[in-house]
Amino acid sequence: MPDAFTVLWTHDTCKALRVAGRVGERPPVAFSGVHSSLPAWSGAEAGDEVYAVHVNRGTVFVVSRMRVLDREWGACCGSAPASWQDEAFPGHSEWSMLGAGGCGAAPVHVDATPVRFDVPVPADLLAQLTWRNRRGQTRGLKHVVDGRLERAVSLQGFYRLTPESAGELAHVAGSTAS
Repeated sequence: MPDAFTVLWTHDTCKALRVAGRVGERPPVAFSGVHSSLPAWSGAEAGDEVYAVHVNRGTVFVVSRMRVLDREWGACCGSAPASWQDEAFPGHSEWSMLGAGGCGAAPVHVDATPVRFDVPVPADLLAQLTWRNRRGQTRGLKHVVDGRLERAVSLQGFYRLTPESAGELAHVAGSTAS
């Protein structure tokens, strides 16, 4: 059975998506990295689901649901840079805001839902969401007060959801699918 994860897209990333006119479009790629400037999509394999989430004024939004296709450099990525001055992934320049310039960036090809910023995670569900680590230990979100997320620190990174929470987020993401 495939796993499901969450990845937090920052205000800067989401602003760049809006400015570039990517709202309503399906990203074909995201980027994983080895440095804290990018989330490391460690553990994600082909077939796994990744929920890109964004926090705005205490509300958590599902921005896109992505199914991982592969984590390989493909022809679609363009030529590998010959020097540090060259564009990292010229074939995906229109999606570079998803981390193409990050330290040690690697492509993650995805089949994604359109980018949108109007799919909130219901307040009552927010406190119930849980993630599990490789040892099977579970944890919830910290800093949830009255259905609002006061600090996004427990969402920063790339985390494996429990199957129950994955099902809940799939329902949220699918309930307003276009």
